[in-house]
Amino acid sequence: MSEALLRDVENPDFIISLANEAATVALAEDLAACLTQGDLICLSGDLGAGKSTLARALLRAFADDDELEVPSPTFTLVQTYELPRFAISHFDLYRLEEPEEVQELGLDELLESGAALVEWPEMGEGELPRNRIWISLQGGDDDKRVASIKLEGELTPHRMTRSFAIRAFLTASGHANALRRYLKGDASARAYELIRTEGQDMILMNAPALETLENGEALAAYARSAHLALDIRSFVAVDQELRRQGFAAPEIFASDLQQGLLLQEHLGSEGMLDASGNVLPERYHAATDVLAQMHRRTWPRHLTLPDGDSYVLPDFSREALLAEVCLFLDWYVPEVSGNAASDALRQEFRSLWSAVFDKVGDAELGWVLRDYHSPNLHWRGERSGHARVGLIDFQDAMIGPTAYDLGSLLFDARVEVPEVLEQELLSTYLKVRQSQDDAFDQMAFKAAYSVYAAQRITKILGIFVRLAKRDGKPAYLSHLPRMNAYLDRALRDPVLSDLQHWFDLHRPR
Repeated sequence: MSEALLRDVENPDFIISLANEAATVALAEDLAACLTQGDLICLSGDLGAGKSTLARALLRAFADDDELEVPSPTFTLVQTYELPRFAISHFDLYRLEEPEEVQELGLDELLESGAALVEWPEMGEGELPRNRIWISLQGGDDDKRVASIKLEGELTPHRMTRSFAIRAFLTASGHANALRRYLKGDASARAYELIRTEGQDMILMNAPALETLENGEALAAYARSAHLALDIRSFVAVDQELRRQGFAAPEIFASDLQQGLLLQEHLGSEGMLDASGNVLPERYHAATDVLAQMHRRTWPRHLTLPDGDSYVLPDFSREALLAEVCLFLDWYVPEVSGNAASDALRQEFRSLWSAVFDKVGDAELGWVLRDYHSPNLHWRGERSGHARVGLIDFQDAMIGPTAYDLGSLLFDARVEVPEVLEQELLSTYLKVRQSQDDAFDQMAFKAAYSVYAAQRITKILGIFVRLAKRDGKPAYLSHLPRMNAYLDRALRDPVLSDLQHWFDLHRPR
């Protein structure tokens, strides 16, 4: 192709020097890490500029398969790879005779459900979507290259800026050429990656401060009302104290508190469920014992961060508890019933919950990790004692009723815990606590257990609908029948009789 047909990138958003092929592979890893459905990456450059090398490395990174066969689509024009996250189509337009032929290849349809890499995009100029990531590669006979990257149309460089910041963080941590692999995230704004080096696998937590995100002010306002973490500092502080007291929180290898980046120990890939997604009683017994051991201890409120600053655990206040249960009215009720909750219904709901919280106002207090359930517990069967249960996702820890975390585990939001097993585990926990302290009040704890289990379930019914409707995660709706059944079970406790009557009258099914 004549060099006159190659399009230069004017005013690029990024200019990246690629000293060798390893640097090109690292760029591909960084692009794969921030790729989303609908992305179109145009790879421009003369013969030998490294387009195919970059495309091949990106596809292998996205597929998590270093041996993935990536033949050149020079003659087929397009090759589509059906991958776990979404499909990626690899185009080579070198042989196009007219730009209009792009439409015959189905690019627009492929971008609706996947992403695309296009080599020789100049041949389709005028027919390619306006929103695209244009990468121009320039270089000589050796492996040195320069990549000029421009985000065109309505695309903004935020995702890519963040991905390159992660690479800089890894480089500063001594892992410049580490492989980055996507990990499915949780229901929060945090994201995770598996970081592979020759020596070990690690987990990267990508958790920018809430206020820096799109719609950050609203997210931060709710987080403050419900005492949720605003940034990564709380995770670091709680993690250090858990480890100091002998619990299996991940070791933190490197951190950037300002950017919200952590490189931490990989606690393993085994969880609390069997291959069919059912609970493993032995592991739930171990997780229950961990709580019993934690709840016998005195935990500090004031914690020291690595930079010398301090973090103070908030109280699980009445207002936070009420803000959470009202998510049921905000999201679940209007979605299931088709009608918004009236002001009168809201006031009645809050009053009934306040009365119930008064009944358990003298409940035992301690650290509440807040999301103590199967997605956040790793099984390490080769260890002994409570070191067998690895702990993650505790950045929202507070000072509150210890019964809350036991209810979180035994009414696990992501999997069915049979009632027989739930009662067995509750009985085991009570016996262990009684053996530790003759003054332990089993009846008071059981009442608090029912109340805070019901509070959490009510909150989650709202959150799962919010995740489906606001955040585009409809899979969470599949959990609603189980959560409603859990709520029925918790509400059988006489301490919740007034609320049980309210739910009988007003809960849409």
